[in-house]
Amino acid sequence: MPRSPRWLVAAPLWLMPLCLSAASAAPEGAPAAVSSEAPSDAPYPSPGVADPDRAWQHWALNCQGCHRPDGSGSEGTAPSLAGTVGKFLRVPGGREYLGRVPGVAASPLSDADLAEVLNWMLFRFDAVHVPATFAPYTAAEVGRLRTQPLRIEASQVRRDLLRKADRAQGRSKS
Repeated sequence: MPRSPRWLVAAPLWLMPLCLSAASAAPEGAPAAVSSEAPSDAPYPSPGVADPDRAWQHWALNCQGCHRPDGSGSEGTAPSLAGTVGKFLRVPGGREYLGRVPGVAASPLSDADLAEVLNWMLFRFDAVHVPATFAPYTAAEVGRLRTQPLRIEASQVRRDLLRKADRAQGRSKS
């Protein structure tokens, strides 16, 4: 009986560094690609992030394919996180929203790993909007939020929450 090709299961893991390095090699005169290395400009240590390298690795393997390495998102499929994700923490329901979006709720990561990624990405992509009173996500909180995933309503909820956050920010500047 033929053996199952187990190397195929592991292939994506050992091929990823090769693909990432090939993707970051830009032709002469082309704009430089975003680095596949862990970002060094994030304000570490971030609350709730025990291991920033592990958080980045989980981000790279589970999130950045759609949200892009710089958090800019993919039009029509994955919203931008850069400059906006921290705003959700400033309005009622926003913190819960981040734990219920489809990519978070359906993530293969454990609740603890996912809490660490959420905490990491808040400071990596939008530290300026994270409130000073921010309490890090916990595994228990993420586990509870994931049981109530948002589906097709996620985009509308996002728009409504960001609109409220922008209005609240406008009032606080006055």
